[in-house]
Amino acid sequence: MKALLDMVQQHKSGDVTGVYSVCSSHPLVIEAAMLHSLQNKECLVLEATSNQVNQFGGYTGLLPVDFCALVYSIADKVGLPRQQVILGGDHLGPNCWQNLTSEEAMAKSDVLIADYVKAGFRKIHLDCSMSCADDPVPLGDDLVAQRAARLCKVAENAWKASGGEAPVYIIGTEVPVPGGAHEGLDELTPTSVEAATQTIFIHKSEFLKAGLEDTWPRIIGLVVQPGVEFDHHKVMAFKPELAMPLSQYIEHDPLMVYEAHSTDYQTAQHLSDLVKGHFAILKVGPWLTYALREACWALDLIEQEWIEKDNRANLKQTLLRVMGENPVYWEKYYSKEAKAQALDCQYSLSDRIRYYWPQPEVTATLEKLLKNLDDSQPPLTLISQYMPNQYCAIVNGEIGRDTKELIFHKISEVLTQYSAACYGN
Repeated sequence: MKALLDMVQQHKSGDVTGVYSVCSSHPLVIEAAMLHSLQNKECLVLEATSNQVNQFGGYTGLLPVDFCALVYSIADKVGLPRQQVILGGDHLGPNCWQNLTSEEAMAKSDVLIADYVKAGFRKIHLDCSMSCADDPVPLGDDLVAQRAARLCKVAENAWKASGGEAPVYIIGTEVPVPGGAHEGLDELTPTSVEAATQTIFIHKSEFLKAGLEDTWPRIIGLVVQPGVEFDHHKVMAFKPELAMPLSQYIEHDPLMVYEAHSTDYQTAQHLSDLVKGHFAILKVGPWLTYALREACWALDLIEQEWIEKDNRANLKQTLLRVMGENPVYWEKYYSKEAKAQALDCQYSLSDRIRYYWPQPEVTATLEKLLKNLDDSQPPLTLISQYMPNQYCAIVNGEIGRDTKELIFHKISEVLTQYSAACYGN
């Protein structure tokens, strides 16, 4: 992964540079990110999580090799060279199998890691921080590092068997809750320097014990809590002064930068401040599907005013019904009170709607909505009413009126802020 190793060394040399990582399996988000990368001449880091994609299909139904095939098919369609796409795996470890014994969960994790690497994923987040059924809570640092070293060895063997560029790795256990906090937030404390020091020291010791001396220089990132997070309706903004000790500490490590999770919904200035503070790998996920949902809700409103009633797709109505019929992905997280629950289901920043886009009925309804508005294009006045930024882009000649272009532009508005933080674009 020369591009990522070069980025780290460039950052270490004093350049304020970084990379953002798109964590989404939605084809429209992937295509939007690829078009954005193509336009801005950027490499694209695209990650799948162990919940989305694993050897059993995850919630998307995709195996690691299927996800790679999907990504490359979209890259070929838009004309993005495959070598500009870096595939990553996020939270790879026993996350999906915490209800099993540690040995059962780790055996499944071995297969997970091997399948990811054999499929072509080369940025691997080794995450063994979660307790399994027979583990203490929380896990000790030594055990977390031992398990990470075990999985790293599996990954190295899979790479040597399959060829290609050598993988790079992310370590670290102090991770914000994937997809945002479940409860209201009032204050966050960044990871302490002592905790970061301990994580690196113990991981390095366990990696050397496992015979992974040659692999250690490819550990490019440490996951810490920089003090950023979001819950259902509130964002905790990055405060550089609180993370200053952490920022100064990593300057003395010649190999690593920080990887920041849950950077979604930060302002453009906060994203830039994160990169300046050596949080040079910025993960973004729910914000992109949140932007997709915003665009689709706007298109649904346009359809209600423009398309005859009997031919409407009624995407919003369909998607909310499907969520209600199968609440498994949101009921543990959202309010039980009816009004608050209705608000959460649609507008929570954790965007648990993203789990429902792959449902066949939802996919078919979205396709019908897009076809309706492409076959009978609405007047610009309706687009101005519900998608004012996209209206401006149309009249300025930046995009056409195709519905997918409207969606891609909406998603690109988010990605533009990450490009500015990482590349100065």
